[in-house]
Amino acid sequence: MTQPINGKFEMPSLPYAASDLAPVLSAETIEFHYGKHLQTYVNNLNAALLGSAFEGKSLEEIVKAADGGVFNNAGQILNHAMYFLQFTAPKEGNVPTGKIADAIARDFGSFEKFQEEFQAKGAGLFGSGWVWLSADVSGKLVITQEGNAQNPITKGLTPLLTFDVWEHAYYIDYRNRRPDYLKSLWNIVNWDVVNARLG
Repeated sequence: MTQPINGKFEMPSLPYAASDLAPVLSAETIEFHYGKHLQTYVNNLNAALLGSAFEGKSLEEIVKAADGGVFNNAGQILNHAMYFLQFTAPKEGNVPTGKIADAIARDFGSFEKFQEEFQAKGAGLFGSGWVWLSADVSGKLVITQEGNAQNPITKGLTPLLTFDVWEHAYYIDYRNRRPDYLKSLWNIVNWDVVNARLG
């Protein structure tokens, strides 16, 4: 997904049907957010890359070096791919397991304390953007707020988990209740995917 195919980026294939994340995220939200918003970023980036210095580069390479419209569209594709591919069918009491569970306990004291801080930073981000859990070069976990299309890789971090706090991510299902949306997302996080990103 992060590499162009025949010079163009393609939509990431979802590992679930549009209705599988309900009631946390409705099929309508997936159809608009994934099917329309993300598709527009993919189309815009592919058009902007033709004949540019970034043609043939990976999303990560583009995000680290580009600016303006190329950066915005590449960043949004990378962010949305990580967002949509980290989910699975809802499960009550869904908690991390494996290496990520150990790292969260080590760096935040408990999963509950991590959740509180993560949700508070997501709810408190002014305007549009993302809240991220990442690992720094030493392996320590950090939570960052990233505005608009920003991604933690531009700060030398390894992104592991993200919640999208652009209004289009939640307004169909939650209207202006961003904190409720953030709290509900824990039920659909696929911690196996997060562990794989941790390496």
